[in-house]
Amino acid sequence: MDEQSNVTLLKEIAELLNEETDMARMLDGAVRKLLAGSKFETAWIFFINDKGKHQLVAHANLPQALQDNDCKHLQKGGCWCVSRYRNGELKKASNIIACQRIESAISTKAGDHGGIIHHATVPLQSGEEKFGLLNIAARDTIRFSTDELALLESVAFQIGSAIKRIGLTKQEQELALVKERNRLARDLHDSVNQLLFSVTLTARGGVEMAKDEEVRETFSGIQHLTQEALNEMRALIWQLRPKGLESGLLEAVKGYADMLGLSLETKVTGVIQLPSRIEETLFRISQEALNNVRKHAGVSNVQLFLSVTSSDVLLVIKDEGRGFAIDEKRYVPSIGIQSINDRARSEGGSVDWSSEIGKGTEILVRIPY
Repeated sequence: MDEQSNVTLLKEIAELLNEETDMARMLDGAVRKLLAGSKFETAWIFFINDKGKHQLVAHANLPQALQDNDCKHLQKGGCWCVSRYRNGELKKASNIIACQRIESAISTKAGDHGGIIHHATVPLQSGEEKFGLLNIAARDTIRFSTDELALLESVAFQIGSAIKRIGLTKQEQELALVKERNRLARDLHDSVNQLLFSVTLTARGGVEMAKDEEVRETFSGIQHLTQEALNEMRALIWQLRPKGLESGLLEAVKGYADMLGLSLETKVTGVIQLPSRIEETLFRISQEALNNVRKHAGVSNVQLFLSVTSSDVLLVIKDEGRGFAIDEKRYVPSIGIQSINDRARSEGGSVDWSSEIGKGTEILVRIPY
C-alpha cells in the first residue's frame, strides 16, 4: 500500500471519527474502514479498565473460530498483548509472536480460523490516558511490515483521540442532565409540592370546621388523597435529585427509605469504591425496589445486602411481605420491575427475582464494573 493511499485512508477515517457521536458506531465504522482500505483482513478492539479487565467492544471480519460462541475466545482468558498493556510495556504497534486466544480457538476446533495465526497490536490512548488495544490480523501473516505498523499507529492515535472526545461529550451531557434534574426538582418543590401542602392544610381545616358528617368525610377524603399525592411528589423529587448520594450509596438509600417510612437494615461485604455511574444505577434500582415494597408488600421492614468484589457488585433487597406468584408464561413485568431490569442491563448486569405469596420478595442484582 503506497503512501498516498495511506493518506487517503487516514483522511477517510478521520472524517468518520469526527462526525460520529456514538462510541459503538464510531469504533465499528473505524475498524471496517481500516480493513476496507488496507491489506489487513480482520480487526478487534479491547477496552481495558483500571483493574486490567478487558472487554471486547468492536470487531470486524472475524473468522469463524474467533466468532464461535459469542467470541468466547476473545472475551475470556489472558494473552500476551493484554498482559503487556497492563504492565505498561506496550508502547507502540507490535507484532505478536504467539497469541493464546487464536491458539485456543484453533486447538478447540471451533471452526475455520481463516488462516489467522498471529496478529499485531497497538495501544489506544490520548496523551497519557489509555483506553485499550486495537488488534489486526491477515491470512497466513506472521509479521507486518514497518510501514503497516506505522499505519496502525496512526489509526490508533486517531481512534484514541475520538474516544477521548466522545467521553468528554458524554460527561458534559451527564452534567447537563444533572443540572436539568436539579432545576426540575426545585420547580416541583417550589410550586406543585407547596400547592399540595396547602390543599392538605385546607382540607384538614375543613374537617375540623365542618359540622355536617358528610361534608367532614368529603374533606377527610380530600386530605387523604392530597397527602398521598404529596408523598408521591416527594418521592419523585428524590428520584430527580438524590440527596445524600454525595455521602455514599448506602446513606442515600437509607435516606430514601426513611422518606418512604420504611425501616432499612443493611449489610455490606467488601469495600464500596464504585464508579459514580454504577453507584447511581444501584441507587435508582434501590429506589424502584423500595417503592415496590411501600406500595405492594404491606410491610415496613426491608433488608439490603451489598457485596463488592474485584469484578462485580451484588445488590440484594429483601422483604417478608405479601409476595407474588410468578408464572413465567403469563407474567408481564410491572413498570417498576421493567425499569430495574433495564437499568441493570444498561450496565451489562442481570436481575433475578424470587417471590412467593405470603413469603415476601427478594431481588438480586449483579453488575460488573
